[in-house]
Order: sequence, then structure tokens, then C-alpha cells
Amino acid sequence: MGRAYSPTQVQSMNIPSFPFDGEWEKAFGHPDRTGVWIIWGQSGNGKSSFVMKLIKKLCQYCNKVALDSLEESTGLSLKNSLIRHKMEEVNGKFLILDREPIEELSERLLKRRSPEVVVIDSFQYTGLTYATYKALKEKHPNKLLIFVSHAEGMNPEGRAAKKVAYDADVKIFVQGFRAICKGRFITVPGNYYTIWEEGAAKYYANK
Repeated sequence: MGRAYSPTQVQSMNIPSFPFDGEWEKAFGHPDRTGVWIIWGQSGNGKSSFVMKLIKKLCQYCNKVALDSLEESTGLSLKNSLIRHKMEEVNGKFLILDREPIEELSERLLKRRSPEVVVIDSFQYTGLTYATYKALKEKHPNKLLIFVSHAEGMNPEGRAAKKVAYDADVKIFVQGFRAICKGRFITVPGNYYTIWEEGAAKYYANK
């Protein structure tokens, strides 16, 4: 049987969170430093750019953030994205893993001084079922796992990814160069993070 708490006890708990400010806080609040996030969106809507911006932001609060590049590996597309977002500014805090299998990634996360946050791109290349995803999550309760997913319409692509989205603490849908939070930490419903002002203006002007 699990422990029972009073409202006062829960309210007094020190639960570590990311102290986002400015446009990040407006869109995402102060989310937990552990758990699961999922980011999804159609190609060409700014998802990859948002992921880089997010990693750079998280590096402000973490000793180490890893990107497991399962889909792109370390190819030209990733190289250009790193240059465009000046990711050399977070050298020493940002680690790129070249298609590291989930089993090896899980072992890495058990080591001392391992990354506090790992971004896994993309979910469809992990080979995870919902059951093996749950096992991974439960094995690393003190880590933040961020999955990047392909989209099928307005939802993540595939049955397992859809179930992960239901389970995730933070759910971020990227459309028209806006990152829209659908998670549990929204400060004001309807707020969003603009990835690219000009692109967003053009996209929504036609809606």
C-alpha cells in the first residue's frame, strides 16, 4: 500500500522544476525536472528547430543534456541545425549520441554523472512498445525523457506513441512554427512558444 498525504504535506513538498521565464514560462509554466515529455508535429512546421531551442534552454538548468539521434544520425541535416542554432555555445553540456540503441541508452543513464535529460529522436525509431516504454520510464524515475515523434494528423503517429502522449507529463504539438503545450503545466490555456515569427505569421495568415 502506498503512502497517504494530507493536502498541506503535498503543498509543502520541494518538487524540483525548471524555472522557465519569459515566453518559455508563458507557454510551458514550470514543469518537473523528471518524467516524460513528448513533442510531435508534421515535417516542415519547425519541430526540429524547436527541439534545438529547447535543448539549449534546458542546458541553462542542467549539467548535461543528451540527444539520441536515432533518425538523422550525425548527418548533414543535424550538422546544419547545430550550426544554425549555435549549439557550440552549450559545448560541455550537450552530448550527441549517434543512433544509440535504447538498451545501451538505458545503461548509460544508470551511470554516475549521466545526462539528467535525454531527447530521443524519434520515437518511431526506438522499437519501443507501450509496455517497454513504461519499463524504461520506471527504470529511470530521476531522469527526464523527451520523445520526439512523427505526426499522423493532429496526433503522434502510431498506437504506442499515442499512448505515450496520454501518459506524458508535458505534451507539445508543433504546428505552423508554434509549439503548443497540451500538458499539465500550462499557465494560461492557449499560450504557445513561437519558433519562427515570420514563418508563423505567414502560416496563420492563411488560416
